[in-house]
Amino acid sequence: MKKLFAIVAMLGMFTFCTTQVYAQDAAEAAPVETVENTDQAAAPAAEEVAAPAAEEAAAPAEVTEAAESEGVHKTLKTKFIEGGAEFMALVAIAMVIGLAFCVERIIYLSMAKVNTKKLMEAIAAALQKGDVEAAKAVCRNTAGPVASICYQGLLRIDEGLDTVERSVVSYGSLQSANLEKGCSWITLFIAMAPSLGFLGTVIGMVMSFDKIQQEGDISPTIVAGGMKVALITTIYGIVVALILQVFYNFILTKIESIVAEMEDCSITLLDLLTKYNLKK
Repeated sequence: MKKLFAIVAMLGMFTFCTTQVYAQDAAEAAPVETVENTDQAAAPAAEEVAAPAAEEAAAPAEVTEAAESEGVHKTLKTKFIEGGAEFMALVAIAMVIGLAFCVERIIYLSMAKVNTKKLMEAIAAALQKGDVEAAKAVCRNTAGPVASICYQGLLRIDEGLDTVERSVVSYGSLQSANLEKGCSWITLFIAMAPSLGFLGTVIGMVMSFDKIQQEGDISPTIVAGGMKVALITTIYGIVVALILQVFYNFILTKIESIVAEMEDCSITLLDLLTKYNLKK
């Protein structure tokens, strides 16, 4: 359900952004017409032209800045449309779903991260007092895989250190698998995005050769259309793969950090249980 919610949220954001771009394009025409009408109305009044002269001098700079900021959105939208709706839509869907899985993993890993130093200090304090139940309560009240591993070890404290160690190792492997859950889907979309772009490239080349065959002539005008589609789809596919790859590497870094904490806390727990058994 978390993944489904994340996917739906990302699709909604993508649709909202697209709508905003079209709304900006539609709103462009209104100020232009207003300026033209104002100039036509102000033309007969020659005496009023000198007053707003300074404002009119500053207007071109403001229009240029606005045009540059909106030019990026226009260019992206135009190139997206020129790349072909079929393949560009597939690349966009791959990006949205891939980002949804990335966001879900980042949220999950952020919630799994805890202050392991305070956790182990609380467990050590409880074991020094000989209160195993208090140590278990600390683990139950703490979220994350580290606390779960410690709790599994404390449950088998009366079965010997060998049993505790096997339990900690087995449960640690299970928690590691849960941390990596969903990462295979991210790698799938990382590989799929450029593949879809390359597929669009091949289709664009075929379109170019079809036009050459129909016209019976090789000219730059005939070839340019298909080649343009081919290059645009390839560029967008590679860009999507790069974006997803950055998020994927960030996720792997967080997973490695949590796994290292799990191993460190497992060793610390075994040492604490050894001291506890010696005091008995």
